[in-house]
Amino acid sequence: MQELRKKSGLDQIEFAKRAGVGLRFVRELEQGKITVRLDKVSQVLDFLGYHLEVVRNGKE
Repeated sequence: MQELRKKSGLDQIEFAKRAGVGLRFVRELEQGKITVRLDKVSQVLDFLGYHLEVVRNGKE
């Protein structure tokens, strides 16, 4: 995620503001923290022009 943020030319503070998430969340996301919220990850990806799709695998 850090690489995508840097390609956008934004520091963490400005990125967080524009993506509508907190600075702490951006830092944790870039550090690979496992417990980040998927709704916020989706929000950041939307800001970057990506789409998050969750697909369930296995038998139903």
